[in-house]
Amino acid sequence: MKENTTENLPVGSLLPAEQIGDSGRWFTIQPIPEEVFQRMKGRSFRADCTTPREQLRYLRVLHRGFDGLTHVGELVCHQVVAEDFLEVLRALWEQEYPIEKLRLIDDYNADDEASMSDNNSSSFCFRTVAGKEELSNHATGRAIDINPLYNPYLTDRGFTPLNAGPYVDRSRDFPYKIDENDLCYRLLTERGFEWGGHWSHAKDYQHFQRLAP
Repeated sequence: MKENTTENLPVGSLLPAEQIGDSGRWFTIQPIPEEVFQRMKGRSFRADCTTPREQLRYLRVLHRGFDGLTHVGELVCHQVVAEDFLEVLRALWEQEYPIEKLRLIDDYNADDEASMSDNNSSSFCFRTVAGKEELSNHATGRAIDINPLYNPYLTDRGFTPLNAGPYVDRSRDFPYKIDENDLCYRLLTERGFEWGGHWSHAKDYQHFQRLAP
């Protein structure tokens, strides 16, 4: 009988506490499986993608949903940040940090607005920065967005996702807000990730990136 792992369960599945046991086996990294790549082709992995498939990794993890229960999640990212993301996501799950959804952006046809407005946390997507022609750091899989609905991207032109209006005022207190006291912030910045909330030209409160190994 094959050992239970996240690979055997659909993304979003609930995992009862009595089935977890050794949590390590539920957090895995592997090269992009063919069935996953078929989901990505023409979506997050466009025909003009300059990030080689061989440099990407597929993570299966557990995360604590907004319902307080354990769910199966997935992520595609660059190989140089894969171990860090795995360790951070495991620590967040162990400390009951809530992440509502953790699915590939391909489930939203690689539409960043659709993914963010559904509060989906994700990493790799070969795309440009919103409103610009330059590639986003998500295009290499070296960035991750966490609970994006509650932690929007703000510029002098407005904000995204478009339904994030109640969370634009960062002086307010509300659930799932990322700031410098937040556990996710601490875990990622300790590993050398830059937080978009510190940017001067814009503020991207959901966004963490690391450009060098």
